[in-house]
Amino acid sequence: ITVAIASGSAIERMKFSTWMVFVAIWTVVVYAPIAHMVWGGGYLFNAGALDFAGGTVVHMNGGLAGLVIAVLVGKRAGYGKVAMKPMSVMLTALGAGLLWFGWYGFNAGSAFGANMIAGVAMLTTTIATAVATLTWVIVEQIVFKKPTLLGAASGAVAGLVAITPAAGFVSVGGAITIGI
Repeated sequence: ITVAIASGSAIERMKFSTWMVFVAIWTVVVYAPIAHMVWGGGYLFNAGALDFAGGTVVHMNGGLAGLVIAVLVGKRAGYGKVAMKPMSVMLTALGAGLLWFGWYGFNAGSAFGANMIAGVAMLTTTIATAVATLTWVIVEQIVFKKPTLLGAASGAVAGLVAITPAAGFVSVGGAITIGI
């Protein structure tokens, strides 16, 4: 999943063979050490780092790798001059909805049982994602005077990613703060 997250910044911007070489090197040099430091009893684990559902190792690691790739490769051709909307906003919204639904299994399932922590993870996932969606729509309304379904989907995905490392550890107030 981490490689898939990072791939969004490289798709159609570099050769596939180059991407595969990058992934092989990145997995050994970056991903494995971070995974060990956070999950495997390494430095960050011993320092008290909490990573409920892989938000640090998976999402932050993949997102930062994608950011580095995007900076190294440069701007997309036509960026800022050509609208880069998805092929279908409705399919994007459907995908975001399916992702949200599936994320419950990811976050609540990280409790490894049907227990109170799983319930908290499910509740905080719902609240943070809903608040992030509303926040994105409100900001669009203020800035562009028109909220969009694409913006709502973007807000939902951002909320899912933001709450993941803390889903089982925060309260409702924390989930609202993370969502905003």
